Parts: sequence; C-alpha cells; structure tokens
Amino acid sequence: MTAKKTPKKLSQLSRGRPPTLRAGRPALSAKATRNLIRSHHRLLKARAQALEAGDDDLVRKLDSQIQANGGLESYQLASKIGQSLERGGDTSKLLIEWINSTLRELKGTPFKLRVLEVGALSTKNACSLNPFLDVTRIDLHSQEPGIQQQDFMERPLPASHEDQFHLISLSLVLNYVPDAIGRGEMLKRCVNFLTDVFPSGCPMTGFKPLLFLVLPAACVTNSRYLTEEKLRRIMSSIGFSLARSKTTSKLIYQLWEYSATPDKMLFKKEVINPGRTRNNFAIVLRDSLSASVSET
Repeated sequence: MTAKKTPKKLSQLSRGRPPTLRAGRPALSAKATRNLIRSHHRLLKARAQALEAGDDDLVRKLDSQIQANGGLESYQLASKIGQSLERGGDTSKLLIEWINSTLRELKGTPFKLRVLEVGALSTKNACSLNPFLDVTRIDLHSQEPGIQQQDFMERPLPASHEDQFHLISLSLVLNYVPDAIGRGEMLKRCVNFLTDVFPSGCPMTGFKPLLFLVLPAACVTNSRYLTEEKLRRIMSSIGFSLARSKTTSKLIYQLWEYSATPDKMLFKKEVINPGRTRNNFAIVLRDSLSASVSET
C-alpha cells in the first residue's frame, strides 16, 4: 500500500524554494534567458503545489528537474543577463527618478533614507550607488559580497525604529513567491519594517514610508484573479496608497505610500477576469495585519 501523504504547510519562503545548484555560466541568448526564467517559474509553481499536497515523491522529482535546469543560481544569472529583457533594465533607476524630490531634502545633511532591497542581485544598481540612500540588501542566495543571504519572511521583526526602513524594494520578488497566500503574507510583513521616524534634526517634511513594487505586467493585466483595481484595493486594505505607477509591455512599476490607516479587508482567490489565455497569478489576504513597531 502507498503510504498516506500528509499535507504540508509552508512556514517560510525558503521552504518553498528548491535546493540550489552551482552551475557553469555559459553565455545565454535572449531567447534562452527568457525560456530559462519561464521554465524555472513553472517548475517552482508545480513544486509548491506538490509540497502543499504532501506529495514527497513529486517534490523530489521536481527538485531534480529544477537542478537539471540550473537551480536558483542559474535563474539569478538569467535574471542578471535579462536586465534589459525580462527585468526591464535596472528598475531602481525609475525608483530614484520618482523619489528624487525627496532625496533633494537630504542634500547637505548627514542623513540618509534607509532602504531594504529584497531579492537583491547587485551592489552596483542605481539605488545602491545613490549617496542619499543607506541600502541593506538581502536575497535567498547571495550572489556577491554586500548582499546578505536571508529569507525576508524569516528576518527578525524590528525591535526599534532603527531596525526599520523608510523604503522597501520588492522588484520582481513578489511574483517569485510560489503561492497566493505567501504573496499576501509578504506584503503584510513589509508594514512591520517601514517607518517614518527620522533622527532629530533631519529636515524631512511630510514623509511617508514607501514600497517600490515591480511585477511582470501580465501578473496584473492578464490574470484571472487580479486586476489593477483589485491590486489597489488589496494594497489599500493594508494601509498603502498608490503614489506613482508606470506600465510597459513587460513590467508594471508602482510606488506605494504607507499611511498606516488600513481597513483590514480580506481577499480570496476569486475569478474576476475569466479567459482561457489568462494566467493564475493571485494575491490572497486571509487575516488582518499584525501591529508594527510604529503602531505600538
């Protein structure tokens, strides 16, 4: 008899990630880069479903396929190479453009905005090189010195305002989370790490904490479960209001301000945009926000 398979529950993002494999670094064409990224996402989604169902045999089989595909390291390499393809270039260039007026308030002072870059691939992007930003970089699999190897969902919650950030960057990170509930949990967790508190003497006026969110455009424009309007309602429910937005053929860029006035609505995975050619990207909020340091 086949042993009964016990359903498993993801407790952290790294549980949903397959083991990495150190692969060689051959040159990749544009087509090969896109195919590797898409294949990795498909395998990762299938693995998350198998893990949730408790199908250990299928999980092991998918792990082998993911490793044969190059593992997380090859995916990250493809993402780096695809900066001008899937990733739309250095997305933080647009972020700097959007917050430039805020940064000008810091000119001539010793103060900086504290930034948490989740899923960091480089220490030399526009965000990291800006003199008015103090950037903390984390990723599940660090590619270079200056990037801390850490699961954002396992990062200790801030004990004080000094451990919080004025800005969090989730550039092509949320779409990597393999399930809808996990995406909602990641967005809610961001709130705990945001602050509008500055040291005494800082000239910042009227500042609101910021979340820079970048997603493949199809996640919002061609999903059965998500539209721009629903994303706006989801973000509003956890206290965010949309400050800036830009959509290209490949990506959607958004800058959200945190106002700390959430309405704590819940959002299920419901078909709102049916169609055979739609994708299944979704975000689920299943319970209300926990309190952040700034609200205690």
